[in-house]
Amino acid sequence: MSTTLTEPKAGCGKPECGSGGCGSKTTAEKKIWEIRTEEQVYAFLNDQTNADTNRYGQKIDLIEHTQHKLPVGRSLFINENPAVGANPNRNKQHGFFFTADNCIGCHACEAACSEKNENPAHLAFRSVGYVEGGSFPDYKRMNISMACNHCDDPVCLKGCPTRAYTKHVEYGAVLQDPDTCFGCGYCTWVCPYNAPQLDPVKGQVSKCNMCVDRLEVGLKPACVAACVGNALDFGVIENVPGGREQARVEIPGFPSPEITQPNIRFQQIKKMPDEMTRTDSMPVKYHKDTAGRYRPAIDQKQGKAKHWNLARLSSRENPLVLFTLASQTAAGAFALAFLGAQAGLAGFTTFAESALHVPLALLCFLLVAFGLFMSTMHLGKPQRFYRGFNNLRHSPVAREGLGIAIFMGALGLHILFSLPGNSLFQSLFSAVFSTELGGVIGSGPAKVLASAFGYLAMAGSAGGLYYMTRCYRIKARPFWNHWQVGTAFVGNALSLGALMVGVVVIATLAYAGENYLLVAAVCAALLCLGMLIEGIGHTAHGRAMGAAEHEGGASYYVQTTTFGKTYVLRNTVLGLNLLLASALLACLLWLGTAQGFVLLGLAVVGAALIATSVVGRALFYVLVIPTTMPGAFFWKNKGFEEHARDIGLANMPQVGVVPVRH
Repeated sequence: MSTTLTEPKAGCGKPECGSGGCGSKTTAEKKIWEIRTEEQVYAFLNDQTNADTNRYGQKIDLIEHTQHKLPVGRSLFINENPAVGANPNRNKQHGFFFTADNCIGCHACEAACSEKNENPAHLAFRSVGYVEGGSFPDYKRMNISMACNHCDDPVCLKGCPTRAYTKHVEYGAVLQDPDTCFGCGYCTWVCPYNAPQLDPVKGQVSKCNMCVDRLEVGLKPACVAACVGNALDFGVIENVPGGREQARVEIPGFPSPEITQPNIRFQQIKKMPDEMTRTDSMPVKYHKDTAGRYRPAIDQKQGKAKHWNLARLSSRENPLVLFTLASQTAAGAFALAFLGAQAGLAGFTTFAESALHVPLALLCFLLVAFGLFMSTMHLGKPQRFYRGFNNLRHSPVAREGLGIAIFMGALGLHILFSLPGNSLFQSLFSAVFSTELGGVIGSGPAKVLASAFGYLAMAGSAGGLYYMTRCYRIKARPFWNHWQVGTAFVGNALSLGALMVGVVVIATLAYAGENYLLVAAVCAALLCLGMLIEGIGHTAHGRAMGAAEHEGGASYYVQTTTFGKTYVLRNTVLGLNLLLASALLACLLWLGTAQGFVLLGLAVVGAALIATSVVGRALFYVLVIPTTMPGAFFWKNKGFEEHARDIGLANMPQVGVVPVRH
């Protein structure tokens, strides 16, 4: 935790200064939050005694996690106010306490939160969902009110590339700055509780801030103060409010606390049915195991019929489909052409000395530039793309971006130092530089530098591809959290890169009358290898998800039903494509020459490969189901959102259906 906390700075700390702090300002100007004269007793914090550590072994006194362990507080500068709160437990980890038995589903907590934070209709930092079970006359429903849990291990903080998140020593609050955020939405992927909210209208994320302004003056958060059923409470973590019996870490519908170690505790004493279902459209239910804990299971709400649903392959993640495929293709193509020439392979060395070597490298450069452009357009605030490197210490997104940027920059320098030896650019080069300068740059050092930057480009692409894979190994998205992500990305880099090199290099050598048998054989072999690696990953992933009883299994259920025919067709074409490519490779090796029918067959393989790659990557994004809190029948229900868009109801802003854009 010491890596995520911000340390306090020396401040006044005098009790007589209260929440106003010191200075020359008047009392009215010093107030952090206006306390109403009619504020009820239950709205005030009242922690008297506190435990030393929480159940995860973390110190509740957060000063213990900082380097200097300063005993005094600092200002949170709420609304630029330098005042320091007088809460005696200010530097201790706070959290919510939810008594599920008391919640009546009135949504007063939602309303109070949205009113205080001035949220639009399509956003809610706190929301109430439901799970239900049993049948008449023993039907049971349990309401769940959930916001940010200000976790001990905030994955949103570690995942955010812009460092928009901070876990504060004050109250242990995980706060997020919407102005720093550039709207990539990665924090919404990694959070298991759907706490960060991406607003596609403003292009930024915002979330629950624990109402630290109210805490500074001794008041509980607005949602807690508004709860009419006494279901919500708040205070120093592990303190059980008066009249409560339990302090559990999970209830039916709550994702595994091991992911982030959330600071929320539950009480749920009333007996519930062994099986609880969600009222939203997500195909997940919860079944009680032998230990009495509710675990996710597949709820086949859509039946078992297979459908095409090709139109639904398009999503707001389309830019990422293009970014990943384009960058992987460019990385694979450049690596193959460069290493083939460096290894002295016949055909590759001839091509490296030809006029089209630089255009191929330039094509790779433009392809990765297109991918980065599409990735940037995926942001809510594309003009702030440069902030994506702010969190290289923790974020795989930042590291992925750095790797791809190094690949692109080094590739550009490789092209630059390859120009003097390229016949297409020699005349232009001579016109720009003097004869003496041209001789210097066109000499041996330029080739050495071109090779050096070529190797650097490969290292950058390898790092970018590795962290691209790490970006999707997310515990909150079990469908992605499988090694198949790596096989898919590496497989596409090999097969699509080989396809691109094969088209350009074979055409160049054929036009020049050179022998291209080895090039065709190498490209065909890598096509086969890439598809084989991808196929092995798909097979293992299908078996793992098909046997899983969690959200990954639910994604697999959707894959084999809602997109069942599309899924079967993609797999069938991929398998047949691998067989055809293998047969063509055997023909190349057996015949000892590249016949026209072999090249035609490889062209067919290439076209089918592009189709299966695009469909497979689109399915990758569309299918994933996160570990998130249950929604309601209307609010935060994907099924209702789709219905509302189909009939035009979504055009009414008060309905609260988020626009389909990023």
